[in-house]
Amino acid sequence: MKKNLSLRLLQIISLVVLLAGAGISLGLMLHTGRSNRSVLLLILFTAWVLSPFVVLLTANVVAKRWSVLPRRALYGFMLVLTLGSLLSYSGALSPPGTKPAAVFLIVPLISWLLIAIVIPVAASWSRRLSRSAS
Repeated sequence: MKKNLSLRLLQIISLVVLLAGAGISLGLMLHTGRSNRSVLLLILFTAWVLSPFVVLLTANVVAKRWSVLPRRALYGFMLVLTLGSLLSYSGALSPPGTKPAAVFLIVPLISWLLIAIVIPVAASWSRRLSRSAS
């Protein structure tokens, strides 16, 4: 019972951080692009910046069928990726002279690459744990 409660708490915390991170990321992106007059470009940037958060939100739904350890790893990954994105979008990790828009292109790309590795590995891990438990 205590394990389920701590897993549920970790899930709730990771979801709150993920949703807040998505909102803050969107706000930082809109603030950075405030002088841009192209509505289409803002829409494309919005979709690109929010896409990793949407995928992680979807993974959270799919992960409900996973074993405990892979779910715990997913929730931790959600926290790390969200906080890393926010740190990057804030400009704290940008080298001097970097164009602000570059961060909003590169961070989602790196996020997608990490997601493409972590989610399938966690799903596979869960399947193996399920088979060994039965």
